[in-house]
Amino acid sequence: MLKYQLVLLSVFFICLLIEYLYFMRKGNRTIFNFETSLSNVCIGIAERTAYIFLAGYFYKLYQFLYEYYRLFSIPNHWYLWVLLLFLTDLVWYWYHRLGHTINVFWGAHIVHHQSEQFNFTVAARITIFQDIIRNWFWCLLPLLGFHPDIVMTTLVVHAAYSFLTHTQMIGKLGVLEKVFITPSHHRVHHSSNIRYLDKNFGDVFVFWDQLFGTFQKEDEIPVYGLVHPLKSHSLLWIHFHYYFEIFEQINLKIGWKEKWRVLWMKPEKMELGLRNKIEQKLFSHRKKNLVNNHFKVVAVFQFILVIVFYLLLFYPNIHWTYRFLYLIFIVITLVNIGAQMEQRRLFFNLELLRLLLLFCMLGLYFESINCLLFGIFTVLMMRDSKSISRKYWKWLYKPSLNE
Repeated sequence: MLKYQLVLLSVFFICLLIEYLYFMRKGNRTIFNFETSLSNVCIGIAERTAYIFLAGYFYKLYQFLYEYYRLFSIPNHWYLWVLLLFLTDLVWYWYHRLGHTINVFWGAHIVHHQSEQFNFTVAARITIFQDIIRNWFWCLLPLLGFHPDIVMTTLVVHAAYSFLTHTQMIGKLGVLEKVFITPSHHRVHHSSNIRYLDKNFGDVFVFWDQLFGTFQKEDEIPVYGLVHPLKSHSLLWIHFHYYFEIFEQINLKIGWKEKWRVLWMKPEKMELGLRNKIEQKLFSHRKKNLVNNHFKVVAVFQFILVIVFYLLLFYPNIHWTYRFLYLIFIVITLVNIGAQMEQRRLFFNLELLRLLLLFCMLGLYFESINCLLFGIFTVLMMRDSKSISRKYWKWLYKPSLNE
């Protein structure tokens, strides 16, 4: 499993590097934005980390449904694998379409559409909430009689193809446009142009959109992101803002029937201005952008640490205590990166909590309670020192030497 994750991450970052160098060579520096791209991959790592603990449960669910409730016993023939790929894409089409037209599902899927840039990093911008919803849709496949092993393999192929459609590096592909969802078709899906909204829901094959009347070819320059853009890189706000908006909308309704309808109505029926209202309640708006080359180095270093601890989760025979601490370290660091990009004071407390976690790991490794006690003492001293907090703030956002 560790080798598989290494290969998967290597392929992702190699493709990302090729795409980045391609546009740098063409002199187009608008395709990538540091903060947005970093947010995208942070969201992706958060989703992959959470999915580690869910994948096994869904596989067991597929096995249970296949064993006791399957409608047919479908043999393992090559042409049935092709049929399964078609059915998988059909299930995806309706899951995806409902994800855009039902509020409670859109709350999970909206994160994937928040980026105002469109590149390979957007393919990683998936939440664990979206994973949970679509895995329930996949239950249809073992119920039909496809073995869970075949289903899981097909889903990997399906996801790999989907990754390749999240790019502006590939133009139109001629006759292939009539059969497959190409990057051109998927650029339409990710745009906020009025005539492009709620189009091209397929993931591999284009004929589901043609059959159900949701196909739109790319014939004007797409403007990416949401109709009402989310100007935030906070990992927590990115994930939960729309559910806060739904809750606010529910509070405005009178009667349980009307409140219940909010969950299932179309997103465009939501009242405008709810997000601004909630942001004013919860926190101040984002401050002036202080991101510079020095900060970028620090942020990338933190992300590399996240990757290292993510891979350690797959290390064989690791004790559950270490696995739990690695998981907490990953979550805190990802939230911290977002807080730093938002220039929120919260990040210093997160730094202290992360430092305490490192002392916990060292204490466990060396079997030393003194190491843990020293860590607690150090963190408490730093927490009460305003001068350290101010110095760290200035260090983190100081101008780089070549700016």
